[in-house]
Amino acid sequence: MGRLLALLLLYHAGYEVGRFISLERVIEESKETYYDALYKSSQHWHEAEHDLQPWWSYFFGSLIAAYNEFEARVGTITSARGAKREMVYTAIQRLPEEFSFSELQRVCPGVSFATLKRALQDLKKKKKIASLGKGRDARWKRIITGS
Repeated sequence: MGRLLALLLLYHAGYEVGRFISLERVIEESKETYYDALYKSSQHWHEAEHDLQPWWSYFFGSLIAAYNEFEARVGTITSARGAKREMVYTAIQRLPEEFSFSELQRVCPGVSFATLKRALQDLKKKKKIASLGKGRDARWKRIITGS
């Protein structure tokens, strides 16, 4: 029931890969990892000290696997100039307000390191994001502007 609800919530949020790739099958193919993530996330639940991170990591990994499979089946939908950069911009909007470069890489499979860096620099110049540090472990923050 939980997986069905997750699929419904994904549809409502605009993630429609489940219409083309069976998320149930993706989970079934990695069921040991699935149950391990559930187990780790539920430890100390009764004391309200559980950690949802293992479940989120598994869930998002499964979602990315489904998108990768979909892309492999149909090929890249668009090869227009700037399409990958647009994909990066969209991914940043879906990430938490603060994010790391590695988190961005994870949600943009198939986008080169250089393209990711250029997109970040472009958004920084436009004052849409800000760097919260320097170097490899720097975090980035979306700048929320009023409507």
